[in-house]
Amino acid sequence: MDASDPLALYEKRRRPPLDIYRRHRSLHGDAGHLRPNEPRVLEEWDGFTYAPAGTAADLAAAVAWVAQAEPEPGE
Repeated sequence: MDASDPLALYEKRRRPPLDIYRRHRSLHGDAGHLRPNEPRVLEEWDGFTYAPAGTAADLAAAVAWVAQAEPEPGE
């Protein structure tokens, strides 16, 4: 953190929990490893909360989407 930057604390608070910018969730609220052939909701961190970014056909597609290059903070 840069002490000379007056917005440094604000920028730190805008980082997602555990620095996870992308995540996926089961449509039915089950644990992520259950029902691997069912669709998933894809979510991206927008600086304040996780926002819906689309859907994936199954767990493998969702994991591949999450593993793609993660966006830089502020993009």
